[in-house]
Amino acid sequence: MQENEIQEALFKIVKVYLPQDVKESAIQLESHLMQDLGINSAHLVDIVLDVEDAFDITLDEKDMEAMKTVSNAIEIVTAKTAS
Repeated sequence: MQENEIQEALFKIVKVYLPQDVKESAIQLESHLMQDLGINSAHLVDIVLDVEDAFDITLDEKDMEAMKTVSNAIEIVTAKTAS
């Protein structure tokens, strides 16, 4: 899977969990999931579960802690799907 396909899929996953006052256009590569996009910790867990399902990967605690920005998420998924 190419990085742009991963990015597109991640944007779709994150979009579902945006608070009502945050527009989809706010999702950028360097957007911090919690600080910039207003995603709460419960929804962050949901995003991790959706990412695992979408890419057929398993994310451990270290991966979840590293998944701070959209770009971090892309890097993690890229690494996991390559191995």
